[in-house]
Amino acid sequence: MNLIKKTDPQYFEQTSDKPYNRQNYKIVKSTGEHVVVESWEEAQSIWWNSPPHFLSHIEVLDKKETRGFK
Repeated sequence: MNLIKKTDPQYFEQTSDKPYNRQNYKIVKSTGEHVVVESWEEAQSIWWNSPPHFLSHIEVLDKKETRGFK
């Protein structure tokens, strides 16, 4: 397999070390109730620590940006 060399302009590593999270997560219970959280880690924690028969699914929600670049 031929890989792209680091000197190739198409080579990509990383553009920023800042935290990246452009979504919120809605955890939906089987009763229709839901909770919205801001991080995937929090969504996973709620999901894995809840009894399975109380859970339905997780929806990924785009964050609404109200301001442009700073």
